[in-house]
This record gives sequence, structure tokens and C-alpha cells, in this order.
Amino acid sequence: MAENEIAKIVVDAAYHIHKRLGPGLLESVYEVILAHELKKRG
Repeated sequence: MAENEIAKIVVDAAYHIHKRLGPGLLESVYEVILAHELKKRG
């Protein structure tokens, strides 16, 4: 997988998480959720 493809997946996942949950959570919470979302996406 190319770097651009990986970057697109990460940014897309982060965008969707932020859109669903909004601002205000601790960075560590977003980190755990992002890791979970990326694992789901493969």
C-alpha cells in the first residue's frame, strides 16, 4: 500500500470519528478510538 493510500485511510477515519463525536474528548480517547477504527478497516 502506498503512503498516499495510508494517509487517506487515516485522515478519513479521523474525520469520521471527529464528525461523530465532536470536539472535547481527551486526546488519549481519540487515540484509542482511531486505533480501533483503523483495525476495523484493515
